[in-house]
Amino acid sequence: MQTHVDATLAYTKRFDAVLAYIEANLEGDLALETLSRVANFSKFHFHRQFAAYVGVPVARYVQLLRLRRAAHRLATRDAFCSVLDAALDAGFDSPEAFSRAFKRAFGMAPSSFRRQPNWHIWSATFVIPYLSRKFTMQVRIVDFSETRVAALEHTGAPALVSETVRKFVEWRKQTEESPVASSRTFGIPRNNPDTTPADEFRFDICGEITAPIAPNTYGIQDIVIPGGRCAVLRHSGSPDLISETIYPFYRDWLPASGEELRDHPLFFHYLSVFPETPQDQWETDIYIPIA
Repeated sequence: MQTHVDATLAYTKRFDAVLAYIEANLEGDLALETLSRVANFSKFHFHRQFAAYVGVPVARYVQLLRLRRAAHRLATRDAFCSVLDAALDAGFDSPEAFSRAFKRAFGMAPSSFRRQPNWHIWSATFVIPYLSRKFTMQVRIVDFSETRVAALEHTGAPALVSETVRKFVEWRKQTEESPVASSRTFGIPRNNPDTTPADEFRFDICGEITAPIAPNTYGIQDIVIPGGRCAVLRHSGSPDLISETIYPFYRDWLPASGEELRDHPLFFHYLSVFPETPQDQWETDIYIPIA
């Protein structure tokens, strides 16, 4: 029990360091790679770890801090701080965008807050919505063997992944180089769909292979999923809701486990086949690489 307590405290201490760094460097370098180094977390997992721990993505957290600082400057009647200055200081390109975000956060326009500041709203607006509830889950630790796969990269909106999947299935049926009946099917999200602009989202659809694939016009490439220790948890239901299983892992299980994440994206092993199994009845094993 004490080991789990110590691990959780260490995890909390690392996030406290990140939050302190952000607050002290609102005008500095707050890139994900920088923040993951401050926390000594894997850059591949930091987005999800942060959102799971704090309750909002990094970019939203930073924006709220900057809005809060801007509101304070406006309300204290800094004669040298116009709404335009506050907008630029908060990282917005225009006063209009700043005003919209300000009104969503504080319930009033920047000019109104300046004339009559509501400090109750100001204080309540930025309470970290960290969810302290615990979520019971079954997590296995396995040694995943290096696996060669044929991969088709999807680039673009997550909602369009199914179109790339159909293309990949067509290749599998046409060539039989990765037969569905006897080859495992994987998915590798190269970034987080919850925080990545739609046109920048990347996702690899993969099928296990035992020999090099033949040249093709589909854009299928031969890649390797590295071997190593992984934490594995199972998601039951539609893959569209898989984040509901992933985030509690980062929020609850990982801090208490004492485990460290590796610099490699998590990946999915699909145990069900569509359309034979309706998507709301799918089962998917989530592999999260650990050191």
